[in-house]
Amino acid sequence: MIIKKFSLLSRLHSFKYALDGIIMMIKKEHNSRIHLFVAVLAIISGIFLNLNAIEWSLVVIIIGLVFITELINSAIERITDIFDPEINLKIKYIKDYTAASVLISAIISVIIGGIIFIPKLIELIKK
Repeated sequence: MIIKKFSLLSRLHSFKYALDGIIMMIKKEHNSRIHLFVAVLAIISGIFLNLNAIEWSLVVIIIGLVFITELINSAIERITDIFDPEINLKIKYIKDYTAASVLISAIISVIIGGIIFIPKLIELIKK
């Protein structure tokens, strides 16, 4: 194994690969576009409803959680398709588990979003 010397240029180049992954996910994964829409909606709502630092922290964490699980799910789906593109029960379990992780993170985000946004919206309506 060759150990490369640290270089700022190589670090910047590695960020390009990460950004390429995010762009590819948004282009190729339909559910990621839904996640992106909801994330933008949450951010706009947070600005409008004047979230405090703790609320913003939770919103950022749950947005990140959903995108991270979507990226991991997509990567695992692609890897398993390389090994066996046909329907395979063992691979189906793997894909179902990772899809479930995305669903769970999305459910968590809806719950936390409800906890943060619903009281603020009710307060706004009462005014």
